[in-house]
Amino acid sequence: MSMLKNPARKYQSFPAVNLPDRQWPGKTHTHAPIWMSTDLRDGNQALFEPMSIDTKLTFFDMLVGIGLKEIEVAFPAASQTEFDFVRRLIDEGHIPEDVTIEVLTQAREHLIERTFDSLAGARRAIVHIYNATAPVFRDVVFGLDRAGCIRLAVDAASRLREQAERRPGTEWVFEYSPEVFSATELDFALEISERVAEVWQPTRERPMILNLPATVEMGSPNVYADQIEWMCRHLSRREATLISVHPHNDRGCAVAAAELAMLAGADRVEGCLFGNGERTGNVDLVTLALNLYTQGIDPELDFSHINEVARVVEECTQLPIHPRHPYVGDLVFTAFSGSHQDAIKKGFAARQAEEVWRMPYLPIDPQDLGRSYESIIRVNSQSGKGGIAWLLEKNFGLTLPRRMQVEFSGVVQRHMDALGKEMEAEDLWQLFTTTYLENDDQIRLVQHRISEENGHHHIVLGVETDEGRQDLHGRGNGPLAAALDALGNPCRIHSFEERSLGSGSDARAVAFVEVAREDMTGTVFGAGCSTSIMEASLRAVISAINRLETPVSVQPA
Repeated sequence: MSMLKNPARKYQSFPAVNLPDRQWPGKTHTHAPIWMSTDLRDGNQALFEPMSIDTKLTFFDMLVGIGLKEIEVAFPAASQTEFDFVRRLIDEGHIPEDVTIEVLTQAREHLIERTFDSLAGARRAIVHIYNATAPVFRDVVFGLDRAGCIRLAVDAASRLREQAERRPGTEWVFEYSPEVFSATELDFALEISERVAEVWQPTRERPMILNLPATVEMGSPNVYADQIEWMCRHLSRREATLISVHPHNDRGCAVAAAELAMLAGADRVEGCLFGNGERTGNVDLVTLALNLYTQGIDPELDFSHINEVARVVEECTQLPIHPRHPYVGDLVFTAFSGSHQDAIKKGFAARQAEEVWRMPYLPIDPQDLGRSYESIIRVNSQSGKGGIAWLLEKNFGLTLPRRMQVEFSGVVQRHMDALGKEMEAEDLWQLFTTTYLENDDQIRLVQHRISEENGHHHIVLGVETDEGRQDLHGRGNGPLAAALDALGNPCRIHSFEERSLGSGSDARAVAFVEVAREDMTGTVFGAGCSTSIMEASLRAVISAINRLETPVSVQPA
């Protein structure tokens, strides 16, 4: 078998919704939805190995810490483990006063009763029933017509109401899903939802939840938004109904579908923190929440320590988070490209405190998520001068002259081409050190003496060369010119800069010297470091001469 040349023979395009006056495209997000985590139910049932009770408890506590107020915790009629987990939450008092747990059950009498038994003693609970309503499920899976499908939903809704009335000590909230809503005829989705609402008689003060899931994502996000807006317009008890959406990610568009559905009227979003779930997963709640955050909207969820959240999720689910996963992946704030690195470096240099966040390639400040700037720029064979300079500056306080950035980036590129892997900041510093600060194979400064007479400087350089220890004498209109004279090298100093490394009594000076010579093209940099500015400058001159392409011949005075 292979892909078809004419896929239209096998697949049909998803039908559009007749909604010519749709309103959602002109709207913008203004507030967070009601969030409902289904990590412990929908996410859990999609794992190779479902979580144990203790693992689910760890996950639950983490969800509470983030700020989730509605958490789907189990399908208690599915197994004893699921039932026991609900009981443990209630019996051991793990549920905060402002948190409501939710459970799911199929529309079957014995399963509904078992579900309510699991919730005995709960302060408040959401009971969620569903039945599949799409034509392919009615026809192929269940052999039901529309009337039979409605009877199933209405009977289940009635049993929920009866069970709740027997247990008045709990505040009950009812939720109904016409499963596979997005593939169900809109008129039928409306009809069956209205019939369930007739049983429950919701009010503005005690609303029902109507969940309209894209159980299998089959259409584009704009079509899903049209479906949600159509339902919102036609429901007779809209003011007594919380519209919830539960997008899956089969087409890779779940986040977009949820965002557009919110514009179309959805009040509530169900999903998993990083998108775990059946097949390609549920909508990613973290991405949704932080997308709102980057638009200046409080998502009412706290991801200030997102790395810790990620580690808990990975440990509990045994599923790795992709390094390029939005906001949380290990590499999402990392730039390897030279042009990206340079832009980010310039952005940070220009940024003023308390300004609106405007940063090249960074839509969010990593520090808001508890992530450091250390991983923003990393060096490999694609990196450029900006990223290299950034790492040296941020990790070691070393600010290179701009032209030296260009020169050293070439050194790094050649090293990376030979190495073939990423360089850490420590590796970069070591390469800088061996290239500039410790490149004394030809000439090594041991000591120096400087005197001044009649505006001229006289220097004695004690150096070690292949010929042994020597004292070199030189004169010039400044210490560095005198040093060049002593070294007998026909160089001229093109530029000189000095900086401080650190502060206080531990501060050191670092000097940069750019030299040029008549018989060569371009310039060469040297660098020196010492507690003495003069010694750092002399070391920089010797560093530059040692780095010249042709060997240096030292003539003793």
